Amino acid sequence: MTIQDIRSFNRFYTHLIGALDYGRHTYAPYTLTESRVLYELAHAAQVDAADLRAQLHLDAGYLSRILNKFEDDGLILRARSEQDTRRRRIGLTERGRSAADLLEERSRESVGALLATVPPAERDRLADALRTVRTLLGDGRAPGPEDVRLRAPAPGDLGWIVQRNAALYTAEYQWNDDYEGLVARIVADFAADHDPRAERVWIAELDGRPVGCVMCVRDKAPATARLRLLLVEPDARGLGIGDRLVTSVVDFARETGYDELVLWTNDILGSARRIYQRHGFELVSEEPHHSFGHDLTGQDWRLDLRAAATATATAPAPAATAVADE
Repeated sequence: MTIQDIRSFNRFYTHLIGALDYGRHTYAPYTLTESRVLYELAHAAQVDAADLRAQLHLDAGYLSRILNKFEDDGLILRARSEQDTRRRRIGLTERGRSAADLLEERSRESVGALLATVPPAERDRLADALRTVRTLLGDGRAPGPEDVRLRAPAPGDLGWIVQRNAALYTAEYQWNDDYEGLVARIVADFAADHDPRAERVWIAELDGRPVGCVMCVRDKAPATARLRLLLVEPDARGLGIGDRLVTSVVDFARETGYDELVLWTNDILGSARRIYQRHGFELVSEEPHHSFGHDLTGQDWRLDLRAAATATATAPAPAATAVADE
């Protein structure tokens, strides 16, 4: 390996990406940097200018001009942080989220067109090669919270939610196939009939693979949302993923106009329960039941979204974030 080898590869990849985007105008009407800022805003539960500067390595003045432009165009809103009044939280407006969604769709189409040129039998080999490059040319550190992104589900992700719930609950709690059937029905109902303005799924992604998920759906009770299927892969726990997923649901439910957020879980899922408590959920009731091949104690939890302030998590997430709830 020589310096020239790396420079040659860099020219090849730059040309490849440029050719892929030729005539597609993936980022129009925004610059590449503006698109990166929109992307971070769309996939972060809570963010301010300092976070964006650190994540994107941008000059403070340059980022300020971008944010001012976005605010003038009605793409973002800025508000005082409840945790630190010296900082201003930045969030996308409905118009801003639509712009970010359009950019995400175009990007996926471009990458999909590139991947389509690779025979299916060679794609695992390509993925291994990309991971090798990242490992060898990275800084050698273990993955951190900043390496995790939250995104909307891509094709196949809903099936992944069912498969991973079934596999993890069997491995960690020895639950039977009844649980997989329950998750499959929940996911199928969402896929068949959901309101994207009031219901949403988040996928946590690390190193290009899904490592967590959560759902927010409309409950039967009026003005009530329900948090469902919180899950974090064992090898991705300790990065605060469960906490970020719950934060996303709480923020979305509040911004959508729900009065309360509820969830059902079981008492054996202690780590997940601690996340809910840090976010201000209160235990409403509990009842013994026999499900999934075991005697369990089901619990109903509730969060009042109308309260002026909520008990937002400030401590790091526990090292062993438990999986889901129903």
